[in-house]
Amino acid sequence: MMRSFSVLSAALLWSTTAIAGPLPAPVTDADFHQFPPEMVELGRDLFFDPILSGNKNIACATCHHPTLGTSDGMSLSVGEGGVGLGGARRVDANNAPKNRIPRNAPALFNLGAREFQVMFHDGRTAADRHAMFGIRMPAGRMLEKPVVSALAAQNILPILSPDEMSGHPGENEVADAVAAERIMGDGGAWDILATRVASITEYRARFAALGTDDIHITDVGTALSAFIGSEFRATESTFDKYLRGEDSMTSAQMEGMDLFYGKARCSPCHSGAFQTDHNFHAIGMPQVGPGKDDYATDKGLGMVTGEAEDMYRFRTPTLRNVTQSGPYGHNGAYANLEDVVRHHLDPVAGLASYERDKAVLLEGVDVEDWKAMDDFEEVMRNAEAIEITNVSLDEVEIDRIMSFLGALTDEGAGKRGLGVPASVPSGLELDAVAPPS
Repeated sequence: MMRSFSVLSAALLWSTTAIAGPLPAPVTDADFHQFPPEMVELGRDLFFDPILSGNKNIACATCHHPTLGTSDGMSLSVGEGGVGLGGARRVDANNAPKNRIPRNAPALFNLGAREFQVMFHDGRTAADRHAMFGIRMPAGRMLEKPVVSALAAQNILPILSPDEMSGHPGENEVADAVAAERIMGDGGAWDILATRVASITEYRARFAALGTDDIHITDVGTALSAFIGSEFRATESTFDKYLRGEDSMTSAQMEGMDLFYGKARCSPCHSGAFQTDHNFHAIGMPQVGPGKDDYATDKGLGMVTGEAEDMYRFRTPTLRNVTQSGPYGHNGAYANLEDVVRHHLDPVAGLASYERDKAVLLEGVDVEDWKAMDDFEEVMRNAEAIEITNVSLDEVEIDRIMSFLGALTDEGAGKRGLGVPASVPSGLELDAVAPPS
């Protein structure tokens, strides 16, 4: 696979320069996909409706709840086999989970912006002009119809994951279809789920009012993207107002911004309007949980491309509303934001001295969470892949960086829109809203 210049150059830039970069331009409505209000509201109901899970017990919102920073407050989610939300989630004694989901549930803030064209921690779904309908999908899960964005395409994949939403063979027809790799076409998992939605009179009528009489799974993905992109837009932070000349930042935030775009060398990867280059970097994140292969390891982009140089590389997350969206890292290895900032200063030391209680893991799941970290050779491979160089900051400078990260938070995101519905068209029970922390 040919590597893009931007992926290579970002890593090189980080390690060889400490030049302050220019501030991004203010974000505008034109930077976001736009949808009619009726589609946004339809997407809202689908987002909270367990109808899209095989056993009709898990919704998108279960792992991406607005009260939990559009994530779930855990390092690694428990989908199928769990009950409750966030810190109140527990193992279902009558349906114990077979595994943790091997990667952290990422926050959804600003994914409706047009520049977000790479999805998942490993980038397995992304805009690609050579792919079917211009979006690359995992093998066996090719798009059957065009969608408006990579986000819309991404939305129809977690519903196929046994540990996330579909359930396991023998539990329901969706899970059986997934196990048999019957994903596409008539009678495939996507068709079964789209038919479920279409069987509900209210959903059928609302899709028809938007011009869709024959509901396809891509229509569901598009409606979900309309809601996510609208509801979780986070562009009213102190930083946004500063860029627009509407407000000022505190002296601590200004000093932190200078460090972020200068000495601390954050901006070569956390660049642009949303503090992400949308590329992939190896930063030596400690390995937590079941991993993605038989050795309990997770090599990120390398598992998608098969290229040795991509091993242990993961997508740069946006830092918008980062104060609300922990735990951090592709596997949530750090529950505390300052801990992950300190890890970036000396990643090898961070990996070597990692304290396992920094992760937040639901008890009662029968998984070897530390198999990879107990393997010295695997830890060394992870360390050898690190491509960012050390940065020396004193305690005051770290405090200033933290102040600037706070200035990236839009406190109203996910709170000033439609909110959680009182009920959903399927009539299924919604997850109980998590109590304030």
